[in-house]
Amino acid sequence: MTPEQNYREYVAGNLERLRRIAFLLCGDWHTADDLTSTVLVKLFRHWRRAARFENLDAYVRRMLMRAWLDERRRPWRRETATAALPEVAAGPGGDPARRVAVLSLLAALPPRRRAVLVLRYFCDLSVEETAEALGCSEGTVKSQAARALESLRAHVSEGDALWT
Repeated sequence: MTPEQNYREYVAGNLERLRRIAFLLCGDWHTADDLTSTVLVKLFRHWRRAARFENLDAYVRRMLMRAWLDERRRPWRRETATAALPEVAAGPGGDPARRVAVLSLLAALPPRRRAVLVLRYFCDLSVEETAEALGCSEGTVKSQAARALESLRAHVSEGDALWT
């Protein structure tokens, strides 16, 4: 099998998972598609080297994380969003109002805390794997996760019908 065929096989098997991770990081499907495309182009350029890695998924997740953090630093990303939300189609997985509420809570978190929550609880990485992916210590991952969860809990009122 040629390297190009190996790359195509990897992308075909992981594209949707990468898009979902990107979406959870940025909260916008269009930006998630851009991030995923950027990462896949970079991956293709370095495929011969990357294909030899023991844990290719971790390498690609780290590329995705870095691409998102780079994108957040761009000046046009500092624009403010409008107050009106577009209609959200109900998909598999539950209540769209709850999904929008969770995404807005995630969007309110600083980038590093949001990244920690996505890697730890969506990608189901261990503390050690998350620390490696973010290039920080395990203590930083634990403290950022604790602070992020504390912040989320503070924003969720106990009487809110969405969370009961």
